[in-house]
Amino acid sequence: MRSRDGNHSFTLSISAIIFLFNSLALHAGEYLISYNYSVKNAILYNEQLDISKSMQTCKGTLSNSIIFPGNDSNNLYEVIETNRENFIEFLHSIGLLVEHREETNNYQNNSITHLTLRTRCFKVDFNDTLVKISALK
Repeated sequence: MRSRDGNHSFTLSISAIIFLFNSLALHAGEYLISYNYSVKNAILYNEQLDISKSMQTCKGTLSNSIIFPGNDSNNLYEVIETNRENFIEFLHSIGLLVEHREETNNYQNNSITHLTLRTRCFKVDFNDTLVKISALK
């Protein structure tokens, strides 16, 4: 049966979809992540992972994604520290800038290699049990 204002059930379904979309979007955030890894003479010299919340909305399309167990945590740093090796492998799969320098003086070989992920925007969706991290192109 129709109500006086027309399609009442249709209006309720649209408002329910909008509410659901807004509630899902509230748990998503954008973060800036950079990574630097230096090896000198086959020994790890420096490793640095920087994470900060983005102050402006990032533009781009989603490219690669990885999913970690969330454990009801909304702290991205804790999630990445728990799954550090898998996250570093994910960064390697995205693509790192590689700089290698090698020199030989008096029959002694010295080499240094830098792997760098320039500051890049990531979309992070926090769920009750999962955290999805997606790189933006």
